[in-house]
Amino acid sequence: MRGEYGERDAFMDTGRQLLWQEEPAVRRRMADPVRTAAVRAVIIAALTLTQAMVAFLCTLAGSWYAFPAVLSTVASTVVATWAVLDVWVTRQVWVQRNGVQSQPSSTARELRRERRRARRQQRREARENPSGIDRAAA
Repeated sequence: MRGEYGERDAFMDTGRQLLWQEEPAVRRRMADPVRTAAVRAVIIAALTLTQAMVAFLCTLAGSWYAFPAVLSTVASTVVATWAVLDVWVTRQVWVQRNGVQSQPSSTARELRRERRRARRQQRREARENPSGIDRAAA
């Protein structure tokens, strides 16, 4: 890394570890519709929690607003639950429509190779011995 005037930064010459290191993402980015639904669900859940806190404090204070606040909090809880289910359904629909790119595991790949080898060996034996009689056993 070069500084403002082109010289190397002093900490680079000391061999110390950098403060900030880039690491590759562990998971891939969510699809746009799923991310939109997730953001919507988080905002609704945050508003519901805020509303529940206001209802709780109004109840403790004995305010007249406590009863309508509790009723609206119950309704908001239903909406928040619906929003979370929307994220799940949106994700399932997206995966079903667009599919998931998967690669077979090395175990599955090795099993396929073994089956291919066995089929090739059988075909080779069938070409060499078309009558089907095993001469080694005879």
